Amino acid sequence: MDIFKNLVDGELVATSETMDVINPANETIAGSFYKCSEELANKALICAKNAFEIYKKTNICEREELIKTYKNKLLENKKDIIDLLVLETGKPLSSAEGEFNGLSDIFSYFIEEVKRKYSQVIPDYENRYFNYIKYCPVGVVVSFLAWNYPLANFVLRLALVLATGNTCVIKPSEETPLATAYMCEIFNEIGFPKGVLNCVLGTGEDLGKVLCSSKIPRVLTLVGSTATGLKIIGNSATSIKRFSLELGGNAPVIVFDDADVDLAASEIISLKLSNAGQICVAPNRIFVHEKIYDEFIEKCKVLIRSYGYEDNNCDPSKVLMPVISEEALNRLLNAIKDAKDKGAKIILGGSREDRKGYYLEPALIENITEGMELYSREIFGPIAAVAKFKDNDDIFKMANNTDAGLASYVYTKDISKILEAEERLDFGDMIINGAHFPLNLNHSGLKQSGYGSNQGSTALDNFYDIKRVSIKRKI
Repeated sequence: MDIFKNLVDGELVATSETMDVINPANETIAGSFYKCSEELANKALICAKNAFEIYKKTNICEREELIKTYKNKLLENKKDIIDLLVLETGKPLSSAEGEFNGLSDIFSYFIEEVKRKYSQVIPDYENRYFNYIKYCPVGVVVSFLAWNYPLANFVLRLALVLATGNTCVIKPSEETPLATAYMCEIFNEIGFPKGVLNCVLGTGEDLGKVLCSSKIPRVLTLVGSTATGLKIIGNSATSIKRFSLELGGNAPVIVFDDADVDLAASEIISLKLSNAGQICVAPNRIFVHEKIYDEFIEKCKVLIRSYGYEDNNCDPSKVLMPVISEEALNRLLNAIKDAKDKGAKIILGGSREDRKGYYLEPALIENITEGMELYSREIFGPIAAVAKFKDNDDIFKMANNTDAGLASYVYTKDISKILEAEERLDFGDMIINGAHFPLNLNHSGLKQSGYGSNQGSTALDNFYDIKRVSIKRKI
């Protein structure tokens, strides 16, 4: 089995130390990589800075052709990329294919958005100057990638960097670096200037501080926990940097008594069990009105029981996958025990599956309350945690009772409740009667859930410097 190498200044670099990646579906070694040293990480930053002086001069048509070539090369290597993704994440084949198939849209979207990043002419009050705004690439971007959607995380950050004329150093998660490292090898064949993309492999503990504390990066991006976001900000205070941070969530779902119960249960369970619930916008605290509570619970039980495994001919859209690691599995089991000890009722699941791999039986748990981990912390696992509410409860206050502010959901047919939710819920994403996260819509967290947008046209903002130019009309 090949050991994946770091990509620095257009060269694939091995080091003296390697690290294994574990397949969470069967606990075998999925692959290995060479761990980047501090010296090599610093070299990657310097090379990205040097490459920026070349790449920033390319026009959008030149960038578009290079990006199209890379996109087509990824399509040619689709099978190998998906195979690596399945090995390192334990994703079902259908899920891995779905993640890969969305990559092409990401590249195309941001190229078109850059074309529409129009400069602005500003009136001069005395008509003495011609004034305009000019958008310029900002420089070197350092991106720390999450492990739950490795391909999407990589391509989303890379597309933003390449389309805007910047350069980057990317550090994949040490838990899922294989497919990303392979896509970086493919990138090296395309014809971009050396050093436009550098990929360093290793742990956050080993590489986080050196990458963040350097004065070279202008932008730091992360998809991860709030705790990791705080470390990145703390380590970065050697120079003025920008941040694009998508951090932890604790998404509330409010199901009012007039809601379409079938729709609500179907959407919520689907989002809770997709990717083993390891989704930043997955429902976390599910508040259901007492009048429809029993009906909702019964429908959730039926839906959860309809899921299964690839080896028992399950519907491909309902194949369960493992959580990422033994540590993650134990954390979830402890959270379930904590809830049970404090009065919650386990209706379904909640135990480790009797099979190889880090599988948790999908759980349905009711009577969750504020003092429980399932209520106060992001679950990030296949656990539907439900609480009942009454007419006299201030349900919006209950939903806002968290430091997180990423996603929220409301199910109702009442326009007055929708308008009140829009006014009172303190979350960056608010979705009514569904789950909707297309690429062209803004996606950003409030409160402790991050800073800056990762999607939509607003995602470009952190990757440009804004220059004001004033030209005197008469000299």
